[in-house]
Amino acid sequence: MTHRSADDVLIRAEHVSKKYCRSLKRSLWYGAQDVLRSCVPWRLADDNAVAQQAADGQLPVLRDDEFWAVRDVSFEVRRGECLGLIGRNGAGKSTLLKILNSLNRPDSGRITMRGRVGALIELNAGFNPILTGRENIYNQAALLGFSKKETSNKFDAIVAFSELESFLDMPVQNYSSGMKVRLGFAVASQMEPDILIVDEVLAVGDVGFRFKCINAMADLMSRSAVIFVSHSMPQIVRVCNSVLHLDHGEVCYQGTNVSHGVNTYYKQFNRQPETVAGTGEVMLGSITLRTGDACAGLGETLLLERGQSVKIRLELDMDVRLRKAAVQVLFWNMEMLPVLDVMGPELKGFEFSNAPGGRNIIDLEIDKLPLNAGLHHVSVIVSAPDLSVHYLRQDNAAAVQLSSGASSGALTLETGHWSVSNDHAPQ
Repeated sequence: MTHRSADDVLIRAEHVSKKYCRSLKRSLWYGAQDVLRSCVPWRLADDNAVAQQAADGQLPVLRDDEFWAVRDVSFEVRRGECLGLIGRNGAGKSTLLKILNSLNRPDSGRITMRGRVGALIELNAGFNPILTGRENIYNQAALLGFSKKETSNKFDAIVAFSELESFLDMPVQNYSSGMKVRLGFAVASQMEPDILIVDEVLAVGDVGFRFKCINAMADLMSRSAVIFVSHSMPQIVRVCNSVLHLDHGEVCYQGTNVSHGVNTYYKQFNRQPETVAGTGEVMLGSITLRTGDACAGLGETLLLERGQSVKIRLELDMDVRLRKAAVQVLFWNMEMLPVLDVMGPELKGFEFSNAPGGRNIIDLEIDKLPLNAGLHHVSVIVSAPDLSVHYLRQDNAAAVQLSSGASSGALTLETGHWSVSNDHAPQ
């Protein structure tokens, strides 16, 4: 296959907008009006003028119950680039992908696609359920514009990538959703399309196959333009070299600073509700996080810079019948993954004896908090000394926001002792 130069723009969206109607009855009525208007000869000139305005990005006026699902979105993706499309549910990502894949027409703006397009938007898209996996491989490749000879030359590689050798002659209707993802992605990646659109389908596959798909996309990026939609920000950071963040159809952030785009996405979910579990024999009276002159209490967020130390004070009200307990503080990132567990010297939690009256004040200091940039929630866990019983688990008791540095996707950051050895350098 002959490829264009690496700086070719394969996908170009210019001021793309798409509107929908919330009311089914109004939607049908508006559609009938639009069809009738297009049939009136003397309206042809006006319709051509409206069409030209739409192509130029001038938005039409909304009618009752209409709203913009995508509004004035522009971007370019060149060969060798991967654009991460992120946003909350209902942000307009699927609408934009359907426009890119020619399933819907924009109400305003232009879409230009150059080359063969491979799209994995829905698991069943393009599959004939009564045909076998073998037959569907040829069908999928034909949809991408490849001949039967080209598909036969790639057939063994497709089957090997999908790891479905034993199920090739079984009807696809009997495949699990994970098996359909394997087959669809194997065809799309091994046939080497010029443009690959992937929408959240990797979330269905198992861990091993997701790694294989991510590595395949990294390889495809050297000769394809990729649009990757995912709610997994670590995958976005790992795969993409630019990001487009949508919210209610509009662009919140667009650029090559992927970590900044990810942080704008996370800021939409800043505070999570507190949850309390356990036997009830221990209650968190208060929590105070402090660094320098700044402090935050229960349900609040402490702002700090990379490398600063944090002091945490806990006030625990314990049942007077308890003699001892062990406490630990757990930090979570926005993906709800535990990133730092602060425990005692024996890694069983910090053990302490119950004070007379049951009011206990516990102080903790963490030197140079080694977390990555972004928001991290704090949980307090109090257990029996042998960890057999959880007296208290209070999630989202407080939070820390590290504002300095760029998020690399790693859980924690640490500065190492670096050096350069030139003993074997050429003379």
